[in-house]
Amino acid sequence: MYRIVRRGSMAALAGCVSLAGLAATWVPSAGAQTFPTRPVRMVVHFPPGGPTDFVARALGQKLSETWKQQVIIENRPGAGGVIGVEMVLRSAADGHTLLFGTSGSLALAPALTPKLPYDVFTDLAPITLVVVNPQILVVHPLLPVKTLPELIKLAKSRPGQINYASVGPGSPNHMGMELLKSMAGIDMVHIPYKGTAPAITDVISGQVSLLFNSMPSVLQHIKSGRLRALAVGSAKRSPAAPDVPTVSETAGLKDFQYTTWYALHAPAATPKEVIARINADAVKALGQPDMAELLASQGAEPAPSTPDGLAKFMRAEYEDWRKVIKAANLSLQ
Repeated sequence: MYRIVRRGSMAALAGCVSLAGLAATWVPSAGAQTFPTRPVRMVVHFPPGGPTDFVARALGQKLSETWKQQVIIENRPGAGGVIGVEMVLRSAADGHTLLFGTSGSLALAPALTPKLPYDVFTDLAPITLVVVNPQILVVHPLLPVKTLPELIKLAKSRPGQINYASVGPGSPNHMGMELLKSMAGIDMVHIPYKGTAPAITDVISGQVSLLFNSMPSVLQHIKSGRLRALAVGSAKRSPAAPDVPTVSETAGLKDFQYTTWYALHAPAATPKEVIARINADAVKALGQPDMAELLASQGAEPAPSTPDGLAKFMRAEYEDWRKVIKAANLSLQ
């Protein structure tokens, strides 16, 4: 049995969350006190309507209120996040253009594609981890399965006949499903989309049978009966869907853990005092009760950090995914 063990990144996450309180003691320098001097762009490398966009807009609204400047969410999907990252890197390093990146662009893509046109560890300045999102496996209600073991049994009886959606080759939900396939010994066909919204639409319509996805975009469809939830990828059940078992407990796939995360970055040359200002304000926003309640209702778990905590967590995630990808013989093909 192939086992997914990601203890390194989980330990790093615990460390960066415990450090988050340090932001409250930050004293602004003269330069940081004047930031921002104009509207701030927050680049999201997915189309509008998906879970990444939802969290980015929620955080952007809070920061707009704090800064008295508009935070403009700019959706730049495509190429596994490369288009959005490159746009940020071409921008002035003054804090007025930020990257709202994901585990896909910041850990998976570097692990899968060593020849990216940039280095996420040297070309970007980490600001804070934002949330960790448990992933939930959903199927079209007419697919004749009600549990993950039933899906695995059906897939084994129909190798290569069941298809699943993702938001693109190399995306977290693509790799999460490939990991499930590898561990369960099943063969399903990958159907990539350019974003969460069109992927979910086609699963609801029955054009595609299933997908692994962050909770915010699918919870309402589960509650309405348009989608059926089989399992969550996290180590523990999610408070947002307490009746849905984990992959590990329902299918016996020991140590299976698949979550995604979002983080805030700026170009590497951004002044440290500006990074510290954005970090402090973002951490404060994520700690506000109404923000925490909004995110929790959608299954997202706030996970603010220091810049250094995020850097360590991201490196650990990258190393973990490299090992997983190699052991499972995964690729973008």
